[in-house]
Amino acid sequence: MIVNSVSLCYHNKLILAPVVRVGTLPMRLLALDYGADIVYCEELIDLKMLQCKRVVNEVLKTVDFVAPDDRVIFRTCEREQSRVVFQMGTSDAERALAVARLVENDVAGIDVNMGCPKEYSTKGGMGAALLSDPDKIEKILSTLVKGTRRPVTCKICILPSLEDTLSLVKRIERTGIAAITVHGRKREERPQHPVSCEVIKAIAETLSIPVIANGGSHEHIQQHLDIEEFRQATAASSVMVARAAMWNPSIFLKEGLRPLEEVMQKYIRYAVQYDNHYTNTKYCLCQMLREQLESPQGRLLHAAQSSQEICDAFGLGAFYEETTQKMDARRAELLAKTAEKVGEPVEDTSGVIKMAVKFDSLACIWILKTGTLLVAEENLLDKGLTKFLRTWCWGMKHRSWPTLGKHLVTELQLLPLKLYCILISSFVGGALMRETNLLIYWK
Repeated sequence: MIVNSVSLCYHNKLILAPVVRVGTLPMRLLALDYGADIVYCEELIDLKMLQCKRVVNEVLKTVDFVAPDDRVIFRTCEREQSRVVFQMGTSDAERALAVARLVENDVAGIDVNMGCPKEYSTKGGMGAALLSDPDKIEKILSTLVKGTRRPVTCKICILPSLEDTLSLVKRIERTGIAAITVHGRKREERPQHPVSCEVIKAIAETLSIPVIANGGSHEHIQQHLDIEEFRQATAASSVMVARAAMWNPSIFLKEGLRPLEEVMQKYIRYAVQYDNHYTNTKYCLCQMLREQLESPQGRLLHAAQSSQEICDAFGLGAFYEETTQKMDARRAELLAKTAEKVGEPVEDTSGVIKMAVKFDSLACIWILKTGTLLVAEENLLDKGLTKFLRTWCWGMKHRSWPTLGKHLVTELQLLPLKLYCILISSFVGGALMRETNLLIYWK
């Protein structure tokens, strides 16, 4: 059996499941606070991840994997590095390996989703669709085990017959994976169907690697003590909790469930501190409130259209203001340090606001009080820079940043401040921001 050199122990662990739209950084950190041993991120598709650039976010002290449209697809931080498992959706061994190598320095383990029955996963041959192709399963897992430095696992649901299920998991074990998670339902079954503890138990008794039992929320797991009872009923090494943790992540706490108001406030604090998009924050809070969505607080949450409004709805307005002010101060500090490395511009920039955005290579944008926009590489800040098309023309038309040899410069006529802001916004969402470190100075 092949065994990876770096090991994450999967014996006797409490694990946060990879729930779509829920398993983002705030929820993972909250689950760790309440006693989870391992936390899985939500399933992330290989093709989407392969478009991402790894960015060190010095303001948030996170590592971000950023898509071409500047959306953060996966965000992690040092605190969870030794306990977070990256789950991917894939149907191709080489793509899976490329993703694993992209993230392996920032996570503790790599997992392949082979159990999700939802169309967004199966239509690409991923998730539960893989269960009908054992050869492809074997190739994906074997490639990952041999090619990455992190322990590899997979998550499956059960097949129509016990015999076929046991045959499959034995073949999976031979690939050298570190553990296997079994959701105790068939592909066509849903949460309202009973979980098959007997099948999970048969798998656990058949395999020598750790088996992680999943699918016990609501029917079996309603409080912390139920987790151990579910583990014993399935003879599993560990238990993975999905819906019960989504409803109240303090399910992992030995002392018992904490009041929902307290849990939600802790979640919101993490969401603000790590700049979680407000729509994701709102979604997770709605899952916690459940039947209380029609309460006065639930209606305030439903109406909220920003992180600040969510904070106001939960009495955290002052916390939001304080946290965002600290972030702004941190950005200003980073800008000052970066400006020292680049060197001060020759032109007089007194009375000009400065902002910094951190990416891999280095360039400067100056919008001077004269109304001129200059863009140049660090070592080309000289008089010989080449002029070309006016920025707003090609920017709006092509949504890209042309390069003429090594020289890059655009001059604009004096334009209203509002149009300057529109231009900057288009850059922030465009190709330029994906390829440069920007110092932005504007009037």
